[in-house]
Amino acid sequence: MTILKYLELWNRTGAITGPQYDAISALARKDRFSVFAELNTLLYVGVLSFIAGVGWTVQTYSVRLGDAAVLSALTIILFSSLYYCFSLAHPYAHDQVEPSGFAFDYVLYLGCLTFAVELGYLEFRFELLKTDWDQYLLLSSVVYFALAYRFDNRFVLSLALSTLAGWFGLRLSHFPVLARSLRVYALAYGGIVAIAGIVLHRVGVKKHFLEAYLHVSANVLLVALLSMVVDRDRNWLYMLGLIGGAAVAIVEGVRFKRFAFVVYGIVYAYVGISFQVIREIDTFTGGLAYVAISGTIVILSLIVLARRFAREE
Repeated sequence: MTILKYLELWNRTGAITGPQYDAISALARKDRFSVFAELNTLLYVGVLSFIAGVGWTVQTYSVRLGDAAVLSALTIILFSSLYYCFSLAHPYAHDQVEPSGFAFDYVLYLGCLTFAVELGYLEFRFELLKTDWDQYLLLSSVVYFALAYRFDNRFVLSLALSTLAGWFGLRLSHFPVLARSLRVYALAYGGIVAIAGIVLHRVGVKKHFLEAYLHVSANVLLVALLSMVVDRDRNWLYMLGLIGGAAVAIVEGVRFKRFAFVVYGIVYAYVGISFQVIREIDTFTGGLAYVAISGTIVILSLIVLARRFAREE
């Protein structure tokens, strides 16, 4: 009796499940299977590891190597990456464009990170902008946005949004009244990101980028509102703001079948409400019981919702 016959027998008798039978029988038949996700993960980790190694080398040996050698090496990596991308890229289009190669996105990401390392080294060595060094972040974000849209790359778009967030926060810190709380910065930044994503979506420029904008905006806004709830004792205005924001995330997530936004709304609202409830509980045992029971309910609810979303998709 062959291995496949044994597998069929075990499947019929219930010794192995259907998914187990499919997976093992595919191996026994030597069927081809996809390692696309694994290779993408390795490439992403490889790029980050390479840049981390470059940064460590520059920091450790820059004096020994000299400015010319360091800047030349970084410039060669940067322009080689950009040359590769521009030479292979499809023409620009407002709609989604397929990558020009398996490693294309990661070479572009490598070039962007190298650009950041080179700018950081220039300011560290020559202090070109001195106290206005945060303008490098603005320059980097502009470059990243341009490359993200030119090459239709969500990796670089995320890098652009995070870099812009850093510049936005540092600029706000120049105003003492506003700098008392980063929550003001977070609310303003989250609102701007959401509006920018919606406007670009409506004019038809890379409409598929909207979700990336909204992921960033939703998390920033909800974190800011949650921090207000935690910090302000018994101020229900902030609680209403958090619940309202969470409700919008849940409703729109259900409407457009985006489960992640439903999770955002439920989790942030639960944490905010729990913080207020635990404040009113006098005993440690009572607080622990509340967390155990309510947390279990929330987790089970998310599991049920996840299965429902999976069935609808």
